[in-house]
Amino acid sequence: KVLIDVPRSDLAEELAQSQTKIQVLQDTLQQVLDRREEERQSRQLLELYLEALKKEDSILSKVAASETVPRKEVDVVDTGTSSTSISAKTALSDQILAILKEKPAPELCLDSQDLELVLKEDTQALALALRWDKQNVEALQQACDQELSKRLQQVQTLHSLRSTSKGKKTLP
Repeated sequence: KVLIDVPRSDLAEELAQSQTKIQVLQDTLQQVLDRREEERQSRQLLELYLEALKKEDSILSKVAASETVPRKEVDVVDTGTSSTSISAKTALSDQILAILKEKPAPELCLDSQDLELVLKEDTQALALALRWDKQNVEALQQACDQELSKRLQQVQTLHSLRSTSKGKKTLP
């Protein structure tokens, strides 16, 4: 960095080289610094991606573990409305509805396909199924949309990194 910042004429005089050679040297040094910064940023992005994968895997394993635990059967008293009529209005599974009700940030606990299902779901039907008001359901759908967008951006960035790394030649 210091060699790049030194005035070309001073460096040329000190090294007894022409200013054009010093210009080439400084340009090469700047390219090396730029490449190192790109590599550092790529490593950080990949670390974040791997961390997100680990979190998603741990969440999925927790969900899978909770599914394997036998649930107590509960007797339901018929009140005139059956639970199937509410479920019939939504395309969401009972598992997704349970996650939406129980988790403080359910958008982080659902896979991308489930997030899409929540977004496509009618707000009123989802409000009935969750027994929430419309504002809470809209906020939930907005959080799901943001999480889905973030995941899409991460995937696009990863693809971009892959295509960029394929196009570069390896240095000797």
